[in-house]
Amino acid sequence: EVVATGSESRQQSLVRLAAAKAGVWLTRNNVGVLLDANGRPVRFGLANESPAQNKVTKSGDLIGIDPVLIKPYHVGKVIGQFVSIEMKYEGWKFNPKDTHEAAQLNWCNFVLAKGGRAMFANGPDIFTNGAWK
Repeated sequence: EVVATGSESRQQSLVRLAAAKAGVWLTRNNVGVLLDANGRPVRFGLANESPAQNKVTKSGDLIGIDPVLIKPYHVGKVIGQFVSIEMKYEGWKFNPKDTHEAAQLNWCNFVLAKGGRAMFANGPDIFTNGAWK
């Protein structure tokens, strides 16, 4: 398979490689609905329990865990912080009028409000420019 330079797929691969080097575990979050053997819809993926939920909240393409060393006032234990990354093509810019992107932003804001890390990304620089830690 040939992957176009700057495509979302290529950028996702680069982000996953950079994340691994930074110690962040990421996996693909496939979201959708398929029919079972009896013709009943089976929904899969995070935040996709109903069509109504999926319309207003769209979970990120990559989901993972970032090991975080808690400071002494937290007894020095390492915890895993939830991570969600919505991948975009190289050069992408957020469009607030796009309802799909607005629903993706709703998910990011939900994760952030719960103490996780969530963002849009269009390349590995989120890990390679030193901004992640």
